[in-house]
Amino acid sequence: MAQWTSAVGASQLARQLQAQQPRPAGPGSRRPPAYRALADGIRLLVLEGRVPVAARLPAERELALAVSVSRTTVAAAYEALRAEGFLESRRGAGSWTAVPAGHPLPARGLEPLPPESLGSVIDLGTAALPAPEPWLTRGVQGALGELAPYAHTHGDYPAGLPALRQMLADRYTALGVPTMPEQIMVTTGAMGAIDAICHLFAGRGERIAVESPSYANILQLMREAGARLVPVAMAEGLAGWDLGRWRQVLRDAAPRLAYVVADFHNPTGALADEDQRRALVDAARSAGTVLVVDETMSELRLDPEVEMPRRVCAFDPAGSTVLTVGSASKAFWAGMRIGWVRAAPDVIRSLVAARAYADLGTPVLEQLAVNWLMRTGGWEEAVALRRTQARENRDALVAAVREQLPGWGFDVPHGGLTLWVRTGGLSGSRLAEVGERVGVRVPSGPRFGVDGAFEGYVRLPFTVGGPVAVEAAARLAAAAHLVGTGATTGTDAPRTFVA
Repeated sequence: MAQWTSAVGASQLARQLQAQQPRPAGPGSRRPPAYRALADGIRLLVLEGRVPVAARLPAERELALAVSVSRTTVAAAYEALRAEGFLESRRGAGSWTAVPAGHPLPARGLEPLPPESLGSVIDLGTAALPAPEPWLTRGVQGALGELAPYAHTHGDYPAGLPALRQMLADRYTALGVPTMPEQIMVTTGAMGAIDAICHLFAGRGERIAVESPSYANILQLMREAGARLVPVAMAEGLAGWDLGRWRQVLRDAAPRLAYVVADFHNPTGALADEDQRRALVDAARSAGTVLVVDETMSELRLDPEVEMPRRVCAFDPAGSTVLTVGSASKAFWAGMRIGWVRAAPDVIRSLVAARAYADLGTPVLEQLAVNWLMRTGGWEEAVALRRTQARENRDALVAAVREQLPGWGFDVPHGGLTLWVRTGGLSGSRLAEVGERVGVRVPSGPRFGVDGAFEGYVRLPFTVGGPVAVEAAARLAAAAHLVGTGATTGTDAPRTFVA
């Protein structure tokens, strides 16, 4: 019986390998032989989770043709990977990826650092801040005070608590987008909302247009749902969407869905202006594409002088083209798994009906906490605290990276939680791998692209500040030095840092 559970085609693997920068040679050293470079490239793809564990690799002859090397080179690379524990083979079943015993399984998305590693590794992997106390405690206490009537019911509210649906509808109305409670479904975080939308609108094999780069976890969610991702390149820097490219993709590819982050885009931090929002809604409507707009960063404007444009749904108030997704996770706390969808009432009814086969509903106590915070003004106080913390972290991280890594480039966003950094020609995948060994966890650019794009980038979130930001930049500089000199072997022990 075969031991592999998926397969990677030769052309797909070749595209991912060709997107990687070659490992630089140190002073006085030679470039590694071709088989070693090929083995290292495949190993990095496995460690990054971009080639899954237990994925069948192409036959030697097929891969040799795809990457334009000899079959002998591919055979030697496969043998090296077998010796290192990254490949297993059996006659008649082929070869499939593996990880050595004791090595953690790679994640294809972005996962929080295990708690046992927090003392020795600075986590720049996830864009999430600690809870904005005392508002978390106050919100939960307020929810407990209102729980009794709900405790006498079955507790399942597939569309969400009526009080929270009304509250969210009122908040959209106050923003100039008239909304009824029937246009709101409460979900288990934004991920739960987008997962429900994908299952309703985009069956296996359907095309979904996505920004390139885009949020890694959403890209992986869509891949696992069987979607065919159609990347649409972002404009340079903080310019946001390239409307010419969007019109062409929507017209030519006719995707069933399109997913965008218009407010302080993750990872670039770009803020789409009103003309871009209006034009994209018009293009989606003309193409018959459902536009999924992720607003999880919309409240994280860090520079008060920046004027916020109208919400994307303002250009489709009925919600027939634009499905808006919001969440408490970024603006408030990632542990508060409350999200929501705003759409036309018939779409909401379909989403609610389909939910019976998923999670039935969102936890009542957390819905009550969010409703209490929004009703009492605690939400605005907590978000203001979150903005201050993120702004201070952003400024500290920007200063530290500029000082210690002057060859790296980036544009400073006016909001959100992430910095999209060009690494001066170094491989983001190799920086991520070496960074783990020197005590800093950073996601590489290819996690945010399709088929190996953005190898020359890393994403740095505004999750640390002060001395921790300085130390994080120092560890990144140490990793960059090792990658830049080709000295990326060994086991550099991470230093312990106590914030």
